[in-house]
Amino acid sequence: MAVSPSSQTNNLKWISLIVLIAQTTALVLILRFSRTQKTEGPRYLSSTAVVTAEVVKFFTCIVVLFINSGYNLGRFAQEIDTDIVKKPKDTLKVGVPAFLYVVQNNLLFLALSKLDAATYQVTYQLKILTTAFFSVTMLNKKLDLYKWISLLMLTGGVALVQLPKDSGSTSSDHDTSDRLIGLFAVLAACFSSGFAGVYFEKILKGSHVSLWMRNLQLAAFSIFGGLFMVWVYDREEVAASGFFQGYNSIIWMVVMLQAYGGLVIALVVKYADNILKGFAVSLSILLSSFISWWFLNDFEPSLAFTSGALVVIISTFLYGYEPKPVTASSKHTA
Repeated sequence: MAVSPSSQTNNLKWISLIVLIAQTTALVLILRFSRTQKTEGPRYLSSTAVVTAEVVKFFTCIVVLFINSGYNLGRFAQEIDTDIVKKPKDTLKVGVPAFLYVVQNNLLFLALSKLDAATYQVTYQLKILTTAFFSVTMLNKKLDLYKWISLLMLTGGVALVQLPKDSGSTSSDHDTSDRLIGLFAVLAACFSSGFAGVYFEKILKGSHVSLWMRNLQLAAFSIFGGLFMVWVYDREEVAASGFFQGYNSIIWMVVMLQAYGGLVIALVVKYADNILKGFAVSLSILLSSFISWWFLNDFEPSLAFTSGALVVIISTFLYGYEPKPVTASSKHTA
């Protein structure tokens, strides 16, 4: 029996959401584990992991573009020449979000070195607030009342999560400073993510270059930006122990999850609506919190955290809610 197009789209929608939940949860937890695991020898450098993920993404985009060209090398080369070589100003615009994404990814590694996975997951939802801010200021988007209320709830929920635990013994100065560093890293990443995402959206709307070609440009600029970060912060360690020092199967899993995360999000944007995306984010927060508490043993939920996480989850759903427009027929319905 043939599968109808609507049924096929519905299946793709749920598949993309399941993959998003798995990817988001796995990336946060495995990245956190990779930054806290005890290893012999030098620890891997997060700056090199960011570069390696961009290299994987770059070659993935080349393969997809080659397939889309019908495996025709001449047509593939012509597309590269038309969309990149002959449009240097347009191509250079992608350098701005590319560099910001490199900064953002390095900040997220830093944040997960200092914060547990659950607190990171909830706090990182502030990127909804920063994205909304830049959408209003840069794209002149209008937000309805539901979205403004959800943004206020989101801010309040994240603030609740950051409240110190009411425990019998005060935390050490080292733990407090680590938490502050992690918090500022997440906040900076949220601003970087919001601006870069809106700027990239503006570029996409202002040209006819395909999304895969834009991702190829992003990855290319990100590789150079990432290598610059390696040179600035870790050149001595790389010179001493090599670019891939400390890499193991866990680190390569982090690299692959980081590389394909953006592609998964693109899939969800194409097939899923905002409510279902909110459901995916919420479930990911719950899963990350449970696994961080039960298996990683680096997190103990407090009343403030639970209340704040619940507010953040509700605000995520509310932000994705799109009220149905009032039709003329419904106005006259008794």
